[in-house]
Amino acid sequence: MHNTPDKRLHPHLHINSYGHYLRCRFGTRISKVNVDAGFTCPNRDGSKGTGGCIYCNNVSFSPKDTLAAVPLEEQMAAGMAYHRIRFGSEMFIIYFQKYTNTYGSAELLSELYHRALDHPDVIGISVGTRPDSLDDAALDLLTDIAQTKYVCLELGLQSMDDAILHSINRGHTLDDFVRAVNRASGRNFDICAHLIYGFPGESPEDFLKTADLISNLPINSLKLHQLHAVEGTELAEQYHRGEFTPLTLEAYIATVADFLELLPPHITIQRLYGSAPLEICVAPQWGLKNNQMWYAIVNELTRRGSWQGCRSKQC
Repeated sequence: MHNTPDKRLHPHLHINSYGHYLRCRFGTRISKVNVDAGFTCPNRDGSKGTGGCIYCNNVSFSPKDTLAAVPLEEQMAAGMAYHRIRFGSEMFIIYFQKYTNTYGSAELLSELYHRALDHPDVIGISVGTRPDSLDDAALDLLTDIAQTKYVCLELGLQSMDDAILHSINRGHTLDDFVRAVNRASGRNFDICAHLIYGFPGESPEDFLKTADLISNLPINSLKLHQLHAVEGTELAEQYHRGEFTPLTLEAYIATVADFLELLPPHITIQRLYGSAPLEICVAPQWGLKNNQMWYAIVNELTRRGSWQGCRSKQC
């Protein structure tokens, strides 16, 4: 175990939190504002598959004011006003979140991204997409924007196990993800990976192997959440049929803490949990608010006397 925490870690959180990273980089409080730009997904429209991933219901993680029918600028204004009041944020990153946000022509992407960037208080964009929906034109556009603005490319992996990816109707492979990361690297923008823990048949040991994968790729940032079932998804039906048993809170906290100990400290942590509106959340129902979930994991690291990267091979 490494004897002292890396200087990049937040002094009280024991992790390299993304908010801390942004504040250090830009000198002020930065908030991400979610928008829905009206994209769909190749795993829904038939080009790769139909029905989407078995856990996917975008209502579960999209703010109620983000609807494609609402003009982008109005969505931004509402989100920015909320973050100014709630958190005192002064500058913003516009997060193109819902579905696959590089799934369109270069002309469409350029128009949408630059409309977001035209606001004087917007320092950059974050673009959520799939590793199999990232063509050269989209990469070149993001590379051009990154010359003058902050850019984060968020790639959904979810699991490094191809059998799990197949079982959840993901529609891509681990190799697709690795190729996308390598194609996106060296372009002066951040790369964020999305992971989910708790798939049926997945052991803690299986999941912890992902820390080594992430450690050996040019990835700057990470989002992690538990597998949860929400109404309107195949996973919810599996739960009702007794085919999906969600993780306990204790099991999730313990394994995520193990994962963080193995993760190099240069990787920023954007998210450690997932949440869904109570009215559509099926399972698990842990009864914790967002900040309580975050601190449940931070407190476990504190209890252990450990921190992100303390068992990393790269330190």
